[in-house]
Amino acid sequence: MASVFPFRALRPTPASAASVAAVPYDVVTTEEARQLAGGNPLSFLHVSRPELGLPPDTNPYADVVYETARRNFEALKSNAPLVLEDTPSLYLYRLQMGSHVQTGIAGGYSVDEYDRDIIRKHEKTRKDKEDDRTRHIVDLRAQTGPVFLTYPAVAAINSVSDRIAQSSPLFDFAAADGVRHTVWRLDAPEAAEIVNLLAAVPLLYIADGHHRAASASRARRQIGGGASEANTFLAVAFPHDQMQVLPYNRTVKDLRGSRPGEFLEALSATHQVSPGPASPARKGEVSMFLAGHWYTVALNAPEAGASASARLDVSLLHDQILEPLLGIGDVRVDKRIDFLGGARGTSGLERAVGSGAAAVAFSMFPVDVSDLMTISDAGDIMPPKSTWFEPKLRDGLLSHVI
Repeated sequence: MASVFPFRALRPTPASAASVAAVPYDVVTTEEARQLAGGNPLSFLHVSRPELGLPPDTNPYADVVYETARRNFEALKSNAPLVLEDTPSLYLYRLQMGSHVQTGIAGGYSVDEYDRDIIRKHEKTRKDKEDDRTRHIVDLRAQTGPVFLTYPAVAAINSVSDRIAQSSPLFDFAAADGVRHTVWRLDAPEAAEIVNLLAAVPLLYIADGHHRAASASRARRQIGGGASEANTFLAVAFPHDQMQVLPYNRTVKDLRGSRPGEFLEALSATHQVSPGPASPARKGEVSMFLAGHWYTVALNAPEAGASASARLDVSLLHDQILEPLLGIGDVRVDKRIDFLGGARGTSGLERAVGSGAAAVAFSMFPVDVSDLMTISDAGDIMPPKSTWFEPKLRDGLLSHVI
């Protein structure tokens, strides 16, 4: 069963919600965060990325960074202001990006279920990133950014969500990127209905936020079991059929000594290559930008018996092209490969190659959510930078005080 628990959210007032709401801490660089928060003292980036207000050479893991986060959090509570709800509740969180709409359940999800793999993972975490968010949680005594979960869609939950969405929302605003964020606070009967319906869902899956979830588990161990709120972590769970996955594209800095024509000839010797569009039409194809031209590359079929992870296009690209032809090893550490995800699109790939920052770029067909579930169920790990979920939840709208 999947458990969700009402919690007393720390949240901005409706009037300040749009100013407080900020993109997730880990989708922007420090410089991008500095630009987004510039001129907006209420931006939650001052809490989630406190180094943006410190000297540029500051170590992002220095004590002063976490001290600044705590001070900024306390200041924001007064200046926004942030309000702590009198009673626990669940929330409905709707994201709208153009014609795409998805509606999720925001609440406290079980750390025990995370530890027992009832909440499934598909990604390895890095210790330095876990250390960072664990300390952030412990020093602030709050989880300030929601984990992005998904679950097999349930018609009854959708019906309840649709009914609640007919009422007046707590927050409703369009962010600077055009994404509309709407949040409803559920009353006690509605929350109880959702809790009961979700209890029939056997498993939850982390779509985005593996480090946040792992850090919530570690923070509970540091704080101790006496802090009951630390037994849950802040998350929003969406039905799987409402999720939108965008491509996570690749650029490679050089052709390992080959000229573009030589590389194209070597690739054509092992794969079907033809002129094509900037985005692949189907799974099993990759679009390649080389020397000012787009090509469609048909990936070779995976070996019989290959795992679900090994059958992904990103795995086939690596195993058939990036490693043997371009010498790309572990993409987690290889400095010759870079990634461009989400709504930045194929124009960013063309710019990277056109400017000389990359020699070749690969535009991917997006992974399906069902692939993520299959791989998670098998206890397997997806390759790095396989999925880019869009639109993103915003930090600061709902925080969980522990």
